[in-house]
Amino acid sequence: MTKLAIALAQLNAHVGHVSDNAKSFIQARERAASLGADVIVSPEMFLSGYPCDDLVLRADFMAAIDDAIAELVEISRDGGPAIIIGAPHKAGDKLYNAAFVIDKGEILGRRDKVALPNYGVFDDKRHFAQGDLKGPVMVRGVKIGLAICEDIWWPDVCETQAESGADMIVSLNASPFEQSKTDSRMAHGVARMTETQLPFIYVNMVGGQDELIFDGGSFALNLKGQLAAQLPMMSEAVSLVHCQQSLGGPFTLTGQISPPEEGLSQIYRALMLSVRDYVTKNGFPGVALGLSGGIDSALVAILAVDALGPEQVRCLMLPSGYTADISKFDADDMAARLGIRIDTVPIGKGMSAVDEMMAPLFADKPVDVTEENIQSRLRGLLLMALSNKFGDMILTTGNKSEYAAGYATLYGDMCGGFAPLKDVWKTLVFDLARWRNAHMPRGALGPEGEVTPPRIITRPPSAELRPDQQDTDSLPPYEVLDAILQALTEEMAAPSDIIARGYDADEVMRVSRLLFRAEYKRFQSAPGPKITTRAFGRDRRLPLTSGFVPVTHPSSET
Repeated sequence: MTKLAIALAQLNAHVGHVSDNAKSFIQARERAASLGADVIVSPEMFLSGYPCDDLVLRADFMAAIDDAIAELVEISRDGGPAIIIGAPHKAGDKLYNAAFVIDKGEILGRRDKVALPNYGVFDDKRHFAQGDLKGPVMVRGVKIGLAICEDIWWPDVCETQAESGADMIVSLNASPFEQSKTDSRMAHGVARMTETQLPFIYVNMVGGQDELIFDGGSFALNLKGQLAAQLPMMSEAVSLVHCQQSLGGPFTLTGQISPPEEGLSQIYRALMLSVRDYVTKNGFPGVALGLSGGIDSALVAILAVDALGPEQVRCLMLPSGYTADISKFDADDMAARLGIRIDTVPIGKGMSAVDEMMAPLFADKPVDVTEENIQSRLRGLLLMALSNKFGDMILTTGNKSEYAAGYATLYGDMCGGFAPLKDVWKTLVFDLARWRNAHMPRGALGPEGEVTPPRIITRPPSAELRPDQQDTDSLPPYEVLDAILQALTEEMAAPSDIIARGYDADEVMRVSRLLFRAEYKRFQSAPGPKITTRAFGRDRRLPLTSGFVPVTHPSSET
């Protein structure tokens, strides 16, 4: 009977901080050793973090990687668990996305990523050369077939491992979070297991990296697709998978199973993780935001408190003459429920000063959106002043619907360092606020219970930049707007296709024009976490200067 205990090290890498990543892995190895592990496996590119983009083109960065690998080789002499770790590797003039196998003071082998993704948020072909198809590596008497992330989305790599005598497939991954992606990963794992008739282990990264969220959820499969192990989502973990082979048959895997989070819980915790990691990895002492009494700033405040704790979050209420008394009351109520500091700084004097300064130039012009934007930009100015003075990073509070339609003010409410709701449609904002009132997320640092006053959720949205203003004065109802925008952005559907679904033609064309016209605003916006199939940022790349105008003629697919 052959036995092997493999520790799945679902860890949070800090891109570029090679020494910290190495230290984190060494600590995880010590933990794995105490559990009785024979082997420990990291996520893809763990030593460097992923994606590290053009850092791999720097000689000093790659030298730091080489030093860390040498340190792990030396540490492996202690007789503890063998190491399988992801890192970039330079051979001659070529760079590879590699998995190193290290044991007892030696590098036993290296396998390079074969399938290099170059779509969506991925740019692997920009940096890495394609690896060769190779067989398994012998580790502690077991032939382990290695695959790196995209390698398991196609059959070639795993088939080569199986044909070369592998006992199991182990896949190192840095797979970013998207809604419903958990099922896709599992389906590909089942497909590779079925084709190779080998048990399958999937180790995924966890943590926030700029716009990306890595959600963990590592797992192991026995033959026939039986789930043998599943690690928690959105949390670091070191967990053993026990592998046992009897009478020359296939290995059977056993381990802990943590049910995956789903729906709104999964999305909320992903956003919370993203905020926490962006703030802490960039060294900010805390965050600040404008708390308006509206739903968007309310949800951002809750996310910040849950991610960082109330002592690291402060708010400004920046009322104008158009701000309703109930907005001021609700903002104060919200801050009290969360236990965070809120300061009120009326902007009326600033508005008057700007009006007076610009009066000679604006004398013959009617009041219009210019004056509305001045209010928003005054608020951005004051928030940035707070940031400069105290060091807190400003969280912007706009949602994906507003960014898509351009219903946001450049250098105003778009002003800040991170946009937690940038990929969250307005209708989903309401759903998440209701969900959080009824649930306490795992790992949250905020209070339990009804943290958002009900009136903030039920009150019609308004920018409060002119008397009696409501969002529906300028936009279709959000349930209609979001459906149209989702089709335009995430599906890249033509207006004619959306109209064919029953939406009003004039409304579809108006929304389409708003989307294209606001591209320049989004280009200058703060980064925000990706949760959908196509987020604004590195996931969507359109020219700022373009003569393309959406039309209503039927697409080639209709």
